[in-house]
Amino acid sequence: MYAKIVILKFPPEVAQKALVCQLVKKFDLLFNILNAKISSRKEGFMVMEISSTSRAGFKKGIAFLKEQGVRVSSPEHQIFKDEEICTHCGACTAVCPTRALYIQRPGMEVLFDKEKCSVCELCIVTCPTRAMGLFTKKTNALV
Repeated sequence: MYAKIVILKFPPEVAQKALVCQLVKKFDLLFNILNAKISSRKEGFMVMEISSTSRAGFKKGIAFLKEQGVRVSSPEHQIFKDEEICTHCGACTAVCPTRALYIQRPGMEVLFDKEKCSVCELCIVTCPTRAMGLFTKKTNALV
């Protein structure tokens, strides 16, 4: 299974079209909406995880969205976990909406799956030891 989080910006003329639903019908893609703001006659914004059984299917779906006038981008930031200061308390797992942070049993170790991360930053403010942080791709630096 191939999955990626994307940011979609819909121009006003396509904001009310059912383009995301067509990803399922035409390209057999699954989607999970993580954040969205769509208004009539205004630009729409959506953060979603799109998954496919193949990378080729994913690329076709993204190409379709772009053909319709949707601007597609990736999150500028990434969340990172500092393994050296993490105490595996599990506080971050309670707030993670995508389950990118989870507890592996029986060892009770907190694991982080970057591919599932929606970059909501809830783990950063929740972590008591500040083991979770933000990394910007543009400058390759910690934020």
